[in-house]
Amino acid sequence: MNEILSLLDRLLDFTMPHLVAVPVLLPLFTAALMLLLGEQRRRAKSVLTVVSGLLGMLAALALLRWVNTPDTGGGPGSIGVYLPGNWPAPFGIVLVADRLSTMMVALTGVVAFAASIYSTSRWDRAGVHFHPLLQLQLMGLNGAFLTGDLFNLFVFFEVMLAASYGLLLHGSGSLRVRAGLHYIAINLAASSLFLIGAAMLYGVTGTLNLADLSQRIAEVAPADRGLLHAGAAILAAAFFAKAGAWPLNFWLVPGYSAAVSPVSAVFALLTKLGVYVVLRTWTLFFGVDAGDSALYGQWVIVGLGLATLTVGSLGMLGSQRLSHMASFAVVVSAGTLLAAVGLGQESVWAGALYYLLGSTLAASALFLLIDMIERWRNAGHSIAPHESAATTPFLTEDLQALDDVNLDDEAQALYGRAIPAGVAFLGLAFVCCVLLLAGLPPLPGFIGKFAMLSGLLEGQRTGAWGWAFMALLLVSGFLTLVAFSRSGIRHFWTHTQTTLPALRALEVLPVAGLLAACVALAVGAGPVLLHAQATAANLIDTRDYRAAVFAARPKPGPTTAGPRLEVRP
Repeated sequence: MNEILSLLDRLLDFTMPHLVAVPVLLPLFTAALMLLLGEQRRRAKSVLTVVSGLLGMLAALALLRWVNTPDTGGGPGSIGVYLPGNWPAPFGIVLVADRLSTMMVALTGVVAFAASIYSTSRWDRAGVHFHPLLQLQLMGLNGAFLTGDLFNLFVFFEVMLAASYGLLLHGSGSLRVRAGLHYIAINLAASSLFLIGAAMLYGVTGTLNLADLSQRIAEVAPADRGLLHAGAAILAAAFFAKAGAWPLNFWLVPGYSAAVSPVSAVFALLTKLGVYVVLRTWTLFFGVDAGDSALYGQWVIVGLGLATLTVGSLGMLGSQRLSHMASFAVVVSAGTLLAAVGLGQESVWAGALYYLLGSTLAASALFLLIDMIERWRNAGHSIAPHESAATTPFLTEDLQALDDVNLDDEAQALYGRAIPAGVAFLGLAFVCCVLLLAGLPPLPGFIGKFAMLSGLLEGQRTGAWGWAFMALLLVSGFLTLVAFSRSGIRHFWTHTQTTLPALRALEVLPVAGLLAACVALAVGAGPVLLHAQATAANLIDTRDYRAAVFAARPKPGPTTAGPRLEVRP
């Protein structure tokens, strides 16, 4: 076994310079191949989607293993830098694989693999070009996580958004069209703000490379610092809109709840991309070594995070549909992460990164699970408390006896009867998702919240914002538990369903896999938290990031033997 691991490490060392680009190139080539196959080869596209998802997840996990292995040759702090154009920074495009970016790419790979398997059960046939659009969405997500350049971050954002427009409308219907119009409008506005903010930063600093920006911001002249802050604020508005921050998140719940379930599961990553970009740019641009701009906008981030957390919790409590509740749960997790980012404490960031993993996996699993629950609920007639014997053609004589004994449709006692496997799976999976999102022990939601609270109490700068964050974090967990418990009782206990859920293996396995990943996070909480702590330390001290980017050198080009042919006019 040790020899196999040693061989794998040597293989990774050999392929690592190019493995950084695999999460971007693999979905791009897969999408191009699918378009060449045509729309009639849907089975082949389904196989390609699953295979590409598996390879992408394995490549992302290999990158994650590499950055956590000491002395791997990836530069300071085991940071891998890839130069696609073979030009050194800050003149050329760079892809940077550090602990934070590889963690996000690995999370994307796990969720995308589960969603791709689930989509092959039936949802990929609800419209055209589902699989190529999904691959382009993954390309944009992975590229945004790995890029080290602000302009290319915009490019990958647009690739991701263009694909998400088609995915949101997949399956047609007036509800999706209305939600899609709001979604497109807010994202086009955010893209415009992105360009304006990036242009202003370039005008002040003369660069768009993230590492170079982090060096030049401290050197900006006092007369230009106001323009710098204005550009950063405009840029942040675009990031907050994508992160689902209040008041720019009115599009999120209608859009996420209207999309088909595998698309909603992938969309759970989009808000995390917004949080990632806020965390990445804020720590690089306005860290403690940014001079007069140090910690610029800190309390705005905390305030927007707390407002988002409050609105999401109240929206979840007031929702009746499961899909709306799951969408508000995404808003709650985004608000929690933004507030934790703004607090600016390394120990809080470590807990927030762990919480990010568990909450994203739980939200994606819940979106897939809701599709199965609602299909089961709509498959057969159910007896609601408000229905009467006159409107229900069965059980007319037994309705009076329901107070004394529970009977099924054939007037047989329900006591002592085994729960069908399908119903048991849906119920247990729903309970696991609720425990994860509410933050109850022993699952990762509780561990992540406990780590954030412990880090906040151990810090020396708790203050009023810190106490408000702690209070809202606890209250939001309670409101999440109340809202989902009420909905669970309504879906599983208050109705007598006449049909059993018809579940397919391609639907059950992705949900079970995502929940198993959550359990693995809880079991391996120690190593994962150590990784999160190391990631938070790298975010506090960005010198290794800058050193790795500027240390990357272009590869020498091919040489020719013999005299060189010169062409003269």
